[in-house]
Amino acid sequence: MRRFACCREADGPVKPVIGVLCCNEVADRPIQAVATRFVAPLVRYAGATVLLVPAVADAIDVRSLAGRLDGLLLTGSRSNVAGARYGGVDATDDALDLDRDAVALELGGRMIDAGKSVFGICRGLQELNVLFGGTLTATLADGHHRPTADETAYESLFDHVHDVTLNPGGLLAAAIAEPRVSVTSVHRQGIDRLGDGLSVEALSASDGLIEAFSARPCGGDVLAVQWHPEWDVADSAPSRSFFSLIGRSLGSNANT
Repeated sequence: MRRFACCREADGPVKPVIGVLCCNEVADRPIQAVATRFVAPLVRYAGATVLLVPAVADAIDVRSLAGRLDGLLLTGSRSNVAGARYGGVDATDDALDLDRDAVALELGGRMIDAGKSVFGICRGLQELNVLFGGTLTATLADGHHRPTADETAYESLFDHVHDVTLNPGGLLAAAIAEPRVSVTSVHRQGIDRLGDGLSVEALSASDGLIEAFSARPCGGDVLAVQWHPEWDVADSAPSRSFFSLIGRSLGSNANT
């Protein structure tokens, strides 16, 4: 039988808490889902405690949650941001997640307003660009991004790599200490017009697509990448540097 140590002192420093936004998917029934590969690096390399956030608009009080989290990660997803969010038009084969759009934009905005750090990967980059008033394109060539057709084997989606050049004065360049890195992207939606106040962190070496940006509008870091650093984090020093950067940012939030 466990003995409860009521009111005992904390066992060492408390880890920062990062929210990780889920997606609405169906596995025989509607579920909230997030790939474990997004969670594990936050624990190992960012030193964070992860809290999964449901993409259900009426399930959370975003103002309350924004006050409790030290940071937020908007993950990649198989769905696109709806065109109505940025004045665009959805393709007939677009997979959408309207509830995720609503939670990502409202919670992300609240977190930024509160001076908390918000990070984006893939769809998360697109959501943040829209939040800052930017627009998206869904016409990226397959030569840049691997096709995401259902018949394509899951693992092979991440086989295709391409180079990005890092802005010498950016957060990523300082953390990675390399001017050019190879990355993996799988999404066909990307940045058209960059949002207001966002600074370019990385560009595609082949076609100039904006692949990463940053901002610090209210005291907390905003950083997003088009690629998937969580996919190859065990074998990629630049990917590990991305998550370590998240950890440093979360630590500064937790100590304020």
